[in-house]
Amino acid sequence: MEVHFAPDTEAQLRQFAASKGKDAAQVVEETVARMLERQAQFIEGVNRGIAAADRGDLIDHGEVVSRIERLLQP
Repeated sequence: MEVHFAPDTEAQLRQFAASKGKDAAQVVEETVARMLERQAQFIEGVNRGIAAADRGDLIDHGEVVSRIERLLQP
């Protein structure tokens, strides 16, 4: 497979890869692999949420807000 980048993007990629002691192809492959893994985890989480909702395992809006606020506290 070949991937083509705009010249400025390719230059930045090569510079970044060199700073990590890698070549550009290696950086792209690692990055895409991580992106695909995270996408799979996201889809799995959504499916777990749908299954929980189908079972009636829900929390109300106030509890959601409270949990998010706790996560965001320093």
